[in-house]
Amino acid sequence: MSEATRRALSLGNLRAFEAVARRLNFSAAADELFVTQSAVSRQIKGLEDELGAPLFVRGTRHVEMTQSGQLLLRAVEAGLPRIDSAVRQIRQTRRRKRVSVTTFASFGSLWLLPRIEAFQREQPDIDIRVSAIDAIADMDDPELDLALRYCSPSQAPAGAVRLFGEVLTPVVSRSLAEQIRRKQAPPLTKPADLARHTLAEEDDTRTSTEYLSWRRWLTLHGQPTLQPQRWLYLNFTYQQVQAALAGHGVALARVALVFDALQRGELVEPFGPEGRTDSPYGYWLVVAPASRTRPEVNQFCNWVLEHARLTRIAMAEEAAPG
Repeated sequence: MSEATRRALSLGNLRAFEAVARRLNFSAAADELFVTQSAVSRQIKGLEDELGAPLFVRGTRHVEMTQSGQLLLRAVEAGLPRIDSAVRQIRQTRRRKRVSVTTFASFGSLWLLPRIEAFQREQPDIDIRVSAIDAIADMDDPELDLALRYCSPSQAPAGAVRLFGEVLTPVVSRSLAEQIRRKQAPPLTKPADLARHTLAEEDDTRTSTEYLSWRRWLTLHGQPTLQPQRWLYLNFTYQQVQAALAGHGVALARVALVFDALQRGELVEPFGPEGRTDSPYGYWLVVAPASRTRPEVNQFCNWVLEHARLTRIAMAEEAAPG
């Protein structure tokens, strides 16, 4: 292999190439990069010389990519964002310590974010970045340190630590419970009474939704054919909880995510503990391999594990000490 074949390409030239390829306009790429058009042209010419192949066909009023340019663009589009991400992470670690967490939206809204302030009080020199999306993130992403996931034990990745399991229970708002007590709303003392209420249902096609559905709960409680007064279909768990808090109906809530609201009396279990059902799914902590030795990541993980222990106790999944 010749020296020219093994020589690394200039990162600056690759950035100029990516900008021109995305815009198909040398002038627009130059404006984006805050350089002159002639500078961009020189960078592209230098890159073509290094590769020994043309990347663009330059017309008087338009620019087109060659097959070589299209091949290089696919690699650059995959590589540059990862390089930029790694650079940001390196720069960040030189300034302040940061922990990046990915989780799904409802867990972030209902369990993690209400507790973040406590961690920040304990560790004011550590910044927390939360990415709340329902898509499962790639733990090889250098931007991510850990994930808080929801899945069955068979789906949990190697090295995942179980936080707590899944328990479901019907809940209503304090105001609706008071109306029921005063007989200003239909009674709600047995499962059959749900026929006179609105049921908030999670509108999702994932396998786990089977265990979150009202139909499963009703079947387990002897009402397989019951139809409520109306259905309220919502995309996310936190929307169901919000609907219940607003008094719009009865939600089938995940106890782990609402037990704080239950303890404060903002939500009420109309059927008490007897209305609770289990699910094979659970919540897991996954740490990125590259982040396992960083002290701030370990501090945050230990904090999450301690609060998970308190959640298990609140769910009666674990006995309280003493």
